[in-house]
Amino acid sequence: MSEDRYATGLRLNKEWAAQTARSHPELFPTLASGQTPQILWIGCSDSRCPETTFLGLQPGDVFVHRNIANVLHPGDLSSSAVIEYAVQYLRVNHVVVCGHTSCGGVAAALGNKNLGILDPWLFPLRQLRERNLKLLQSMPSEEAAGKLAELNVREGLNIVKQKSVVLNAIRERGLQLHGLIYDVGSGVLSELDTEDSEEVIRARLTAFHTE
Repeated sequence: MSEDRYATGLRLNKEWAAQTARSHPELFPTLASGQTPQILWIGCSDSRCPETTFLGLQPGDVFVHRNIANVLHPGDLSSSAVIEYAVQYLRVNHVVVCGHTSCGGVAAALGNKNLGILDPWLFPLRQLRERNLKLLQSMPSEEAAGKLAELNVREGLNIVKQKSVVLNAIRERGLQLHGLIYDVGSGVLSELDTEDSEEVIRARLTAFHTE
């Protein structure tokens, strides 16, 4: 009988820790004294999307918030606390919202099944579907799922951009925001064109500081 993945993981952890300590002897002592990640990553809980692994980075490089379908609710305390801590206190240089192909949450939002506790969580995705229904219905199902995943990333970035801590960091130190889609079938990341013009950024900042 094959070893289960939990037992395998515990066994391989010791090998990984020893190998990492040999190849990067400064890493664990540095991490023990604190963290200075440059990236805040907001992604999906999907087990196929391990951000540090497919970015080729090390522990300590990426501060992470993951949830079902990388949905950002404006009033969600969990994601809001992560964003504020990462931007204001860890002073990350990049905020990433990343969706992915073959996303179960996106597929669920495209349908109308009763999903229990997932229904209120996926409600923003279903609102996106309704707002873009004509476009999505004109596409084959796989293409529609990919398009909804992209729209969800863009919507998440819009919510991030409305947070005062983010707007201040953009103005004061050039914080950068990025939208990505991860292809689980190839392991490749694609960057969405989400760059705001200088005029849009100035308008957001002006609106915030005059409220």
